This record gives sequence, structure tokens and C-alpha cells, in this order.
Amino acid sequence: MTKQNLLDCHQRITPFVHNTAVLTSRLIDKEIGAQIFFKCENFQRAGAYKIRGATNAILQLSEEQKKNGVVTHSSGNFAQALSLAAKSVGVTAHIVMPNTAPEVKKVGVREYGGNIYECEPTVEARQAMADEIATKTGATFVHPSNDNDVILGQGTAALELLQKQPDLDFIFCPVGGGGLIAGSSLAVKYFGENCKVYGAEPFEADDAYRSLLSGKIESNETTNTIADGLKTMLGDKNFPIIKELVSGIVRITEDEIVESMKLVWERMKIIIEPSSAVTVAAVIKQAKESPEVFQNKKIGIVISGGNVDLSKLPF
Repeated sequence: MTKQNLLDCHQRITPFVHNTAVLTSRLIDKEIGAQIFFKCENFQRAGAYKIRGATNAILQLSEEQKKNGVVTHSSGNFAQALSLAAKSVGVTAHIVMPNTAPEVKKVGVREYGGNIYECEPTVEARQAMADEIATKTGATFVHPSNDNDVILGQGTAALELLQKQPDLDFIFCPVGGGGLIAGSSLAVKYFGENCKVYGAEPFEADDAYRSLLSGKIESNETTNTIADGLKTMLGDKNFPIIKELVSGIVRITEDEIVESMKLVWERMKIIIEPSSAVTVAAVIKQAKESPEVFQNKKIGIVISGGNVDLSKLPF
């Protein structure tokens, strides 16, 4: 995927997505000892960055494929994103969701016109049901993270961040399925200036951390984390990009996720979901362990989303 691919993607999706705000916090800057730039995809359509990749994937379909619709499996954010993206261009969306998905995200899918099919909360069950729907309806399967068009779309958030703040030293992203960090890495490769990309994920779902160590895609041994958007695995399209371009991944405890979520809610007065708080926690953790690394540096943090079930807050 080339620099031009990323620029073309950005131009293609611009009429359908928000160029979200980049916010700062003097209090958080002081705590970390660096300048932090928050790319606030919690203000994005459908409340998360995933509308970017979903829109790009749908716009790349042929007219015949659009007639037959799209299908995906997702615990929430991509489910909502694909539903809204499909609605925006007049395409039917079939959404397979685990029966454990947050109710707030199911409500969002229905409001955006997606047809929900519930399944057992395993990767195998999700894929099997999506394959069955694709066979029955002729819908095109769009993977939430392991799809080149989706990866390019997700990379446009970091592209916009770098267009606004080209001299960043680091960009931190959460890692779930790997689409966001792979796309962000491509944006940094083509538009960054000596900028390094780091990922963040919970100890309770640390497959990407272990995959970088082993050099092959590892599966999650547990997914017992409040960061529900980060329970999925890397794929064969995004992992090679991650392996080549990502400098490292920081693992975070559940308590650290909650504390960082509270910090942003209280200090910045914005709503972020646990998956986004993982990334904030990673920067705070690194600053405490090696303060000299971040001293007077400029750090971009992709706030991936703000879809929170307010009836189940962790604080």
C-alpha cells in the first residue's frame, strides 16, 4: 500500500467522515513531561475511527456488489461503523455480533439500519455466521481489521493528525484486530518525520505483544478485559505491516485502564471508552518508567472511540 493509496483513500472518504479535533491538556502534559496531542475519534461519526475504514471498503465495491450488500462480524464499533457507512451510500448491512456485545452498541447498529445476527462470543462462531449470511445473500464480507481498504481508511486518522502536527516524535494507538495501528504505521511511514509508532493493549488480551516477540500471529489466551474493542486477533494482512513498522507494544492492567479513563473524563471533560484509555495509560506508564524518553517530546495519541455503556461504568 503506497503513499498515493493513502492520499486517494483520504480524499475518497472525506465527504462521509469528520476531520476530528486534536485536543491538548496542560495538566496531562505536566504529568507526563511532554506535549500530548489527542486525535479525538470519539467525536467521529458513529463514535469511533472505524467509520473511516468501513466507508473506504464500501466505496471500493462494484455497483453489483453494492446491490448485494455487505456483511461483517464485530463486538460493536465496526458494527456501527459499517451500518452507518452502508446507510450513507444506500447499501444493506448484515452485522454478526456476539451475544455478549454491549447493549449500547447493538442499539447503535439498529439506529444506523444494520441487520443484527447474534452468535456465541467466539471468533469461530462469528466467522461461521458471517460466511453463512454471505452465501445466502451474496453480500460481500468486510473484515473489521484485516482488509487492505479498511487498513487504509483507519490510517487516515493518523494522516490528519500528522497534517496538523507534522513534528510528532511518537504516535500511540490501541491494538485489537490491528487495522488502526497498521494504517497509522503507514501514515507515519509516508508522512512522519522520525516518528515512532507504539501500540497499547491490555495484559488480558496481549496477543499483539506476544506476536511481535514470536514473529508470528498469536491468539489470545484470555479476553477478560473491560476494553471490549481490543479482544480480537491480528490478521495476515495487517500483521506484516505491524511487524515491520511498529516499534513496540505496551501492556496495561485493568486498574490502569480505569484510572486513565477517569483522568481523561475529569481533566479533559470528554468521554472516551476503555479501549481508548488503554493508549493513554500506556503513555503514562512509559513516562513513569522512563521519563527521559518522553522529556519535551511531542506525542500523538489516537483516541479511538467514545462508545460507553453508561449503565456499566467501571468507576
